Amino acid sequence: MSKYDYDLIIIGSGPSGRSAAIQAGKLKRRVLVIDRKDRFGGVSVHTGTIPSKTLRETVLNLSGWRERSFYGRSYRVKDQIRAEDLKARLHMTLDHEVDVLEHQFNRNHVETMNGLAKFVGPHEIEVATDAGETTRLTAAKFLIATGTKTYRPDYVPFNGKTVVDGDDFLEMAEIPRSLVVIGAGVIGVEYATMFSALDVRVTLIEPRETFLDFIDSRLIHDFTHQIRENGVDLRLGSAVEKIEDAGGHVEVTLENGRHVRAEMLLFAAGRMGATSALNLGAVGLETDHRNRINVDRKTYQTAVPHIYATGDVIGHPSLASTSLQQGRVAACHALDTPTLPESPWYPYGIYSVPEISTCGMSEEELQERGIPYEVGVARFRETSRGHIMGLEHGMLKMLFSLKTRRVLGVQIVGEGATELIHIAQAVLNLKGTVDYFVQNTFNYPTLAEAYKIAGLDAFNRMPIPDEFKVRKKPADPAKKEAKKA
Repeated sequence: MSKYDYDLIIIGSGPSGRSAAIQAGKLKRRVLVIDRKDRFGGVSVHTGTIPSKTLRETVLNLSGWRERSFYGRSYRVKDQIRAEDLKARLHMTLDHEVDVLEHQFNRNHVETMNGLAKFVGPHEIEVATDAGETTRLTAAKFLIATGTKTYRPDYVPFNGKTVVDGDDFLEMAEIPRSLVVIGAGVIGVEYATMFSALDVRVTLIEPRETFLDFIDSRLIHDFTHQIRENGVDLRLGSAVEKIEDAGGHVEVTLENGRHVRAEMLLFAAGRMGATSALNLGAVGLETDHRNRINVDRKTYQTAVPHIYATGDVIGHPSLASTSLQQGRVAACHALDTPTLPESPWYPYGIYSVPEISTCGMSEEELQERGIPYEVGVARFRETSRGHIMGLEHGMLKMLFSLKTRRVLGVQIVGEGATELIHIAQAVLNLKGTVDYFVQNTFNYPTLAEAYKIAGLDAFNRMPIPDEFKVRKKPADPAKKEAKKA
């Protein structure tokens, strides 16, 4: 590798690029991270994961959402919440994230450069800086971690103020009194539900008859009931025909003839891989219809063996958590260093109001595969902790194999779902059974008790294993004869 400028050049500094760079630094290799932003962290830090989750926590705190079942809705507080209040905590959090990232790079001797990179040869890239200068660099291996960018179709009249995408949305000058969200994917659902918690009148539009199809349907049914009860007007099954920016408001016409009017429109219907500027043709790489790169899912190598790709740019599952793992694995493979493989079971979290988190298979997947199973369900209101917290909703659902008794999947909707799911993840990866939840004691009072309740719910309907059955002692022949006499 000594004939090249670097052992590894990473294009993009989001979660996967970050973890790959730190891993390469710890292996004492010469590594360079290139990002076109003046501050590192990628979409995850600046417009995606961290901002949206920070905004959610701020909304729940300032609105008193978690205490509403005890103290009711505080309209006075809601009317006093301004966009500046939401963004103050956001900027503090982002500054801290960038500081931590830069410190990690410095501590692990990771070099960084700002600029727009593109391939000019198999082992060579050209970097154009904002100052108009260009630099050519070579590396033995490359990692593409450029993430995604918002999808902006021509029929949407984006103006950055009343008609916005997910990036513009964070820069709002004031909180709208009404909001239309187009696209009931993860991003659309998260923003729609968190602004509904601010008592903003929200209409969520999805052209398909269903949404979040990768989540267990029973969980989605429960979630749909909750968000509608919280005030979200969910419009499914009709595509958008026209969007008009009418100055003081935005007018949306649906194909079914209905109209929706609101002060602001958020378009959140999909993202595209940020690969158009990379000149991938120079190295013989192609992308799919959404500009994403195909890779070997074990090594994250592309069709060109010395070029790797990780994170959202390779598509599903497009999670910051899995991207962190992908970057580490890719860096180790690229630098010929053995490492532990990724776990087959990872949690999926949606930071909506309420939260959704799952791990393992859904009920629909089990039915498709013909796996006999049993279901255990617990409601948060059945736990003492749920009463203490004033939770009126929330559900934990577990799926168990009738043949092996193993946990096959867990789905949670409600407060703390994204934290609670890690118990399920551990048991799934350790091939645990329903017996674990019956035998073990959970802290009391906690929401984690829901695992015990759901475990017993399934256990009481499942066949009793032979080793649990009480075996009768064989009769004593002498006693039997004496009884006859």
